[in-house]
Amino acid sequence: MTLNVLFAGRPQRWPEFEPHLNTACQAAGLDVKITTELPPGEVDYIIFAPTGELQDFTPYTHAKAVLSLWAGVEQIVGNDTLRIPLTRMVDTGLERGMTEWVTGHVLRYHLGMDRHIQNPDHIWHPEVPPLAADRPVSILGLGTLGQACAKALVGLGFPVTGWSRSPKDVAGITCVSGPEGLTQALQTGQITILLLPNTPETHNTINADTLAQMPKGAFLINPGRGPLIDDDALIDALDADHIAHATLDVFRVEPLPTDHPYWAHPKVTVTPHIAADTRPDTSAQIIAENIRRSEAGEPLLYLVDRGAGY
Repeated sequence: MTLNVLFAGRPQRWPEFEPHLNTACQAAGLDVKITTELPPGEVDYIIFAPTGELQDFTPYTHAKAVLSLWAGVEQIVGNDTLRIPLTRMVDTGLERGMTEWVTGHVLRYHLGMDRHIQNPDHIWHPEVPPLAADRPVSILGLGTLGQACAKALVGLGFPVTGWSRSPKDVAGITCVSGPEGLTQALQTGQITILLLPNTPETHNTINADTLAQMPKGAFLINPGRGPLIDDDALIDALDADHIAHATLDVFRVEPLPTDHPYWAHPKVTVTPHIAADTRPDTSAQIIAENIRRSEAGEPLLYLVDRGAGY
């Protein structure tokens, strides 16, 4: 029997995803019809992205699962019309992209690259950076992406402390949890990376109190979620020279308004939410595998915990 699969992402991306989705489903032995238009009552699976138009899942009475193309599900997890299983996207392309972006900005700060790239007065700066072993890094959030970034940095020689709400054990990483663990991670990291999910509990994780716990001259990197940071508190910490610089890829409002203080601040680098993107080829394999699993009665990959919000 042919399965009807609705692509409910941004229409402009459909041409990118269509060939990869069909190829992946065929390789998984699935007989599917994947399209952007289907009568709601005939849909078996929904491939979803918040940038699409679908918001009301009530008419999709026959659907078995919603398969999100995004790693973050905060824009859908609270949708009262969604009563069927929801999965988030974890794929090698997204993971690799995040790891490369994070590693690049950590190395930028570690090596002091800005001093040499932006040197209009031609000042000779002979300061030699420390080795990675002498530059502790902290990562707040030890999910799939956090662990991937942590392992890459450990591979380069950085001592990495990873914080999560509940205890975790990851080889090569100093894992801490709970309030005391958060303090330890903040006090330890000369460079701190935010990779927490966006939940009510994580809002303003970086605030005046937590910023004060970070070492003077520390660097902050946020490719996670905009609401993790109290923007006013961060600007105050930058102005006071407590935080040396921040690289921010995500914001409470996107695109970041042109009059936002971050744009003009000399100690802030703004990047336009490019740290990690869902790649059509690798994500299609995860979508196909989850449809195969569902049809076979096997557990879905990356099933969202509605209570936890991720």
